[in-house]
Amino acid sequence: MWNEIHLTNMDSEISRRSFIGSSAALITSFGFDLRPAAAASRELKISRTTQTQSVCPYCAVGCSVIIHTLGDKAKNVKPAVVYIEGDTASPINRGTLCPKGASLKEFVACDRRLTQPLYRAPGATEWKPMKWEEALTRMARLIKDSRDRGFQAKDEQGRTVNRLTNVGMIGGCTDTNEVNYLLGKFRFGLGIVPYENQARL
Repeated sequence: MWNEIHLTNMDSEISRRSFIGSSAALITSFGFDLRPAAAASRELKISRTTQTQSVCPYCAVGCSVIIHTLGDKAKNVKPAVVYIEGDTASPINRGTLCPKGASLKEFVACDRRLTQPLYRAPGATEWKPMKWEEALTRMARLIKDSRDRGFQAKDEQGRTVNRLTNVGMIGGCTDTNEVNYLLGKFRFGLGIVPYENQARL
């Protein structure tokens, strides 16, 4: 069979299509059935994934994205993000993404991405992993100590101000209205004055 194909192709310029066709004929002549493989190759890689809607974390535009995850519903299988695309139903980006948004899969699946808090003690040169419970407890304690040192109930003229100027807060560009509402309650509850957010309240 190979001789026949080879002689046939000698008469005309070989193309990619004829080469693939001849290779398929050669393989199937040995008893392999390539029909399942050909059908699988035509199936989209996102056909069996779970779709999760999210927001691009890079800037304040808030482009909507769809994250395709494979293996998240199977037992003893670690889920993996296989594809991220723009959400065509979003009125903000209508399915389009900028170059940074288009690289979100590499951002999520990066082997250098931090997945736990790191702590560097005063004077130390290395960062060490810390459990979330320990990190949250430490942050709460430091905020409380800073507030006790810097809280000002009245100004120089005796007016009630209840302000805290030695602690600042920075919001994120993709914070939702609900997150900003909670940040505002937290900020005003502590009396924090220095505040910066792309979605200023």
